[in-house]
Formats: sequence, structure tokens, C-alpha cells
Amino acid sequence: MPAESANEADNRPLARFREREQAIGVIADRQHGVIAREQMIKLGFEEGAIKRRLAAGRLHEVQRGTYAPGRRALTRQGRWMATVLASGPEAVLSHWSAAALWMIRPNSRSVIDVTSPQKSRSWKGIRRHYSPLPADEVTVEEAMPITTVPRTIFDLAATESEDVVENLLREAEFRELWDRLSLRDLTERYPGRRGVRKVRVALDRLEEEPAGRRRQGLEERFASFLRQHRLPLPRFNDWIMLGPKRYQVDCHWPGTGQIVELDGWEGHRTRSAFREDRARDRALRVAGYSVTRLTWAQLDDEPEAVSADLRMLLGIENGEKNKKNCSGYQALRTSSANSSREGGRDTRESSGR
Repeated sequence: MPAESANEADNRPLARFREREQAIGVIADRQHGVIAREQMIKLGFEEGAIKRRLAAGRLHEVQRGTYAPGRRALTRQGRWMATVLASGPEAVLSHWSAAALWMIRPNSRSVIDVTSPQKSRSWKGIRRHYSPLPADEVTVEEAMPITTVPRTIFDLAATESEDVVENLLREAEFRELWDRLSLRDLTERYPGRRGVRKVRVALDRLEEEPAGRRRQGLEERFASFLRQHRLPLPRFNDWIMLGPKRYQVDCHWPGTGQIVELDGWEGHRTRSAFREDRARDRALRVAGYSVTRLTWAQLDDEPEAVSADLRMLLGIENGEKNKKNCSGYQALRTSSANSSREGGRDTRESSGR
């Protein structure tokens, strides 16, 4: 028995060492491959032990005071998490980085946005925002401390256009990213904050205009073009059933038989995509739809001609010259919006949600 006790005593430091090493891995696995210095100290590691692991290559510093154990290839989420951990205990991912994580505005920005109640300077690759955030404006998503979807959109409204804010809202609605504290609640909580007017305009548009998700780029550009030329907005990315088949079209004005396809190079650059587009157009025309194709260059180079052609196709004359035509414009817009609301559930189900 004494010999066994001596062996147990000799193995005790090694067992503690292994337990702490395993604990590092457990925490890092929960946090996208990174761990903070403060977390290691709570596990019982002293400064000297952390430095020795850095020198030996068993830890790799990602941001000041945050480490990746071993030689892990960090994901984008790992870099975000390291930045949040390095920014203080109450820091959260925010702005464009939060929008990317929520997938309401995917982007390839290398700069990481973090909001913290402590004032500090931004440095290369990190943009720090100062703001004490109430508990109902932050949450945790995929183990990441982050601003809620409404707060994320509210923050971006301070610098982005009404069109961008509206499309953020539409994407959030499409993904069913609801929150107890709504964006309208935030406008009432911060009535004087920069961007509030844009948020209210975007919210009003969402209620008045046809539903539908808009892809970033040409579809957003087309929505802005239609507003500028006082043309009714269509249902974007709408589904049309033709017998047993269903086709998704870029823009559809229900009740008019008019469809516009927005041709960007990215979506139509392969031979098979080109062939499929034409086959779909033919099927839609046979069913009685009119299909018009527009490019970004046409919207920029010949806006008046394009708007005039769309007015003719939609049966709208110059609404600014007489009330009759203006009321026709409103009737078409209302018809499109009502059709959108009535068909919203079917559209979402058809798109696989």
C-alpha cells in the first residue's frame, strides 16, 4: 500500500498537467479554436507557463491576449472570436461582421467590427466601436457574443443608405430572424440617433411594397432605379407555377404578365446556365408571360429609354401629367403588394423554407 501511495503521489502533477491541457482544448473547441489569457489563468496557468507554451509552439497568439492551441488553421469565426475575446469581457461582434455571421449581408471584408463599453483605439484589421449595450441588444450565436439582428441593422443604418437598410431587413425577414426587441423598438429607444430616419423609411417600405428577398447587387440597383423613375416595384425572386414545374424569376409584377430578368455575368457565365435561361424564357412566353432581360449597363447608359419601355409594358403612362394615370400607377402597385401578401406563405414554402 505505501508503494502504491508513493506512485500516486508521483503521478499527481502529471495528471493535473494533462487535465489542464485537456481543459484548454475543451474551451478552445467551444470558441472556434481560440482561448483567452484570462481563461488560461483561471485554469491555473501562470504567466511563465503561458510564455513557455508560446515559445515551444504549443500556443500561437492570434490577437493580443488570445491564443490558438497547437497549429490550428482558424476559420473566419475563429478570427472573429479571438478579436472579441481580446476586446474585453463585455465586447461583442457587431456592424458588418455581425451582419456576415447572421448571413443578412454576406461580405468578404477583412476588417473585424467589435463593440465594447470600454473606449479603445482601432488597430490594423480591427474596427472598435464604443457603446454600452443593454442586455436585450446582445445575444450569443454559434458561441459568439454578438449584437442582435435588429441592433446590427440599427448600427449599420448610421452609415449606409436606405436601400441597404431595407435589404438587410428583407434578408432578416426571409431568414425569420426575429427578436423580442424589434427594430421599431430601437427607433423609439434612440429617437435622436443617427440613421433613425433611414430605419423608419425602410420599415415603411417593407409594409407598403411587395415582399420578396433581393439579392445583393443588381436587384438592389433595380429596386432603386424603379423608385427613382416612379415605377411600381415587383415581387423579387418570385416563384411561378407552370403545370408540374415551377420557375423562379428575378422580378414579377402579379396581374400584368410582365417578368424582368436581370442579367449579371456571375449568374449566367456558363453555357449550361445560358441554355437553361433561354429554355425557361420560352416556357414562360408559351404560358403567356412577357420576359424582358436587362443588364446593369442598360440601367446606367439608357435609363430614360428603359423606364419608358417598362411604363409601356406595365401599361403605365406618365403619372406626373394627369391624375388618371397616377391613380393607375397606385392601383398596380396596390395589386402587386396585395398579391405579395396573399402569396407570401406559398412563396416561402416553394423556396424550401
